[in-house]
Amino acid sequence: MKTECSGDFVKLNGKTYPCTVSLTMDLVGGKWKTVILYHLKDGVKRYNELCKEMPSVTEMTLSLQLKQLEKDGLVSRKVYGRKPPIKVVYSLTDFGKSFVPVLEAITQWGNQTVLERGEFLDAAVD
Repeated sequence: MKTECSGDFVKLNGKTYPCTVSLTMDLVGGKWKTVILYHLKDGVKRYNELCKEMPSVTEMTLSLQLKQLEKDGLVSRKVYGRKPPIKVVYSLTDFGKSFVPVLEAITQWGNQTVLERGEFLDAAVD
């Protein structure tokens, strides 16, 4: 029997899932979580840096996704200073870093797909 199907359910942080794929998609699925992790894989970033690197994400969505990634233990948020202007930085935790090989595989697959079936563009096109 496959490891991901060795039981009827799996449990992490008090949540029950039907399988490990479902668990993984809850942690990193959706339009922005994996993109955020990709931008943090090379080091610490401030919120505004992430905004600039992902101009099509709204600030509210970015904030919510960062909070969820932090809650799930993939991203660390560190605050420097006590009164404005404070400095807040985000980075991958060790758990988040364990996802980097998957990010690299997704990136490689995406690049190959565009080379074979699409095209790279110089500017955003609606």
